Amino acid sequence: MAKHSPRFLKIVDEARGHITEVTIDMVKAMIDRGDKVVLIDVREESEFAKDHLPGAIHLGKGVIERDIEQAVPDPATPLVLYCGGGFRSALAADALQKMGYTDVVSMDGGVRDWRAKQYPLTTG
Repeated sequence: MAKHSPRFLKIVDEARGHITEVTIDMVKAMIDRGDKVVLIDVREESEFAKDHLPGAIHLGKGVIERDIEQAVPDPATPLVLYCGGGFRSALAADALQKMGYTDVVSMDGGVRDWRAKQYPLTTG
């Protein structure tokens, strides 16, 4: 796992104070139940191409604020954001809430912990 800088960790901690985080197992249960959630991978495009959660769409952290309204026009749509470890998705969840999205969660542990549990991933 990458060692993150103190300033980055500070803004992530601030964002975490404003958002809801869910566990890997909670997201897996949502998927297994067929809950109507939109999975959004906020990692870099190359990371998404390597592997991602089945059914996820890619809206990278750098462009999510710009592109979310076209990808998901209804701000009440349940959204599950994830990244590599849960840091970038926390920041993105905070930003989307500020934009009026009302049902946004960040998957703590990210795809790294998802992979460790050997939950399904897809490529392409």
